[in-house]
Amino acid sequence: MARDVQITFDCADPAGLAAFWAEALGYRLQDPPPGFDSWEQALAAMGVPPERRNDASAVVDPDGSGPRLFFQRVPEGKQAKNRAHLDVRAAPGLDGDARMAALEAAAERLVARGATRLGRHEPAPPFGAGHLVMADPEGNEFCLD
Repeated sequence: MARDVQITFDCADPAGLAAFWAEALGYRLQDPPPGFDSWEQALAAMGVPPERRNDASAVVDPDGSGPRLFFQRVPEGKQAKNRAHLDVRAAPGLDGDARMAALEAAAERLVARGATRLGRHEPAPPFGAGHLVMADPEGNEFCLD
């Protein structure tokens, strides 16, 4: 039996990183609990002090098919290269120059949102279609594939 998956990011700024990944993936901020118009309203009603209201955030696929991404504040910064990373499929069905142009356009959009370009891997048939290596605003590596 298949299981649902949530991907969790340790980070310094859950709201900021959630906003970045929502943009990168076409996701949206998870809705507040029923009966509340906003997370601020819900957290206040739960008694969460203002200084703790950015301890966590989550984004969800608006179609409900992709995994939930959860962001939790931790005191330490990123220490080393990720052992696992996300591949953002930014050029499905494209190859060659058209693929790389689509990846470059996606990279420009994400750099404007705080990402960093780390590398470009040119197409190398038969197995390498070409991809860009990026880092999110807190240094977590991912690929535009």
